[in-house]
Amino acid sequence: MSIICDFHMHSSFSGDSDTPMEDMVKSAISLGLTEICFTEHLDLDYPADCGDFSLDLEQYTTQLFRLREQYKASIRIRLGLEMGMQPHLGSRYASIIQSYPFDFLIASQHLLDGYDPYFRDFWETHEEKAVYRRYFESILENLKNMPDYDTLGHLDYIVRYGPTKNQFYCYEDYAEEIDALLRYLISEGKCLEVNTAGLKYGLGHPNPEESVLRRYRELGGERITIGSDGHIPEHIAYDFLKAEEILKGLGFRYYTIFRQRKPAELLL
Repeated sequence: MSIICDFHMHSSFSGDSDTPMEDMVKSAISLGLTEICFTEHLDLDYPADCGDFSLDLEQYTTQLFRLREQYKASIRIRLGLEMGMQPHLGSRYASIIQSYPFDFLIASQHLLDGYDPYFRDFWETHEEKAVYRRYFESILENLKNMPDYDTLGHLDYIVRYGPTKNQFYCYEDYAEEIDALLRYLISEGKCLEVNTAGLKYGLGHPNPEESVLRRYRELGGERITIGSDGHIPEHIAYDFLKAEEILKGLGFRYYTIFRQRKPAELLL
């Protein structure tokens, strides 16, 4: 396996994980990874009735730096953040970013116009195809209001939670919206994440799926980051061999990791 870095991982510092950070580190070492990045969730202004995605940044950074030192002979541990986008949050995230020595920042969209499509009752009043289209439109709106990030996380995240998931979803139905997104990332010099959780959730594809990755290449996109989005040890580096096969088949030659917000390219 040539993908030896997982740059999207969570621990109990994220609201949707109960796994101690050290357990994730030990598992990554046992898998032969050489470098990992914790990207704990921070979703500012997340609806209170849907969960708690705040983050104790002081405790998070303290614990990570302790483990970085403890395991430095076995693995490199990077400090990251997964920022839940909303149109009004750019300046607040900017202030946080300036206050901590992050290596890597993921911009992700978990909410759509203030609602979380993870919950089934959302879909009782929303039509699937219209939601998908609006989701892709709003990602671009949010990115333009939040310029400080390194990669766009799980571009088609919405498809994980739709009533029919990706059964009827195809890139061509949303080409205009997705192309605008991809062109923007390329023009801004940002990365596109390849997130293997789609394989974990039984979609048969990473997020984004192959047709989107192919289009990204056609438009001139080359910079990708790779992460499992793992919240438990068993999901670290999930299906990275499959991801490697997909990416090489699409013509990607390398993937990107970040250290102190500076990109480094690794061969696939």
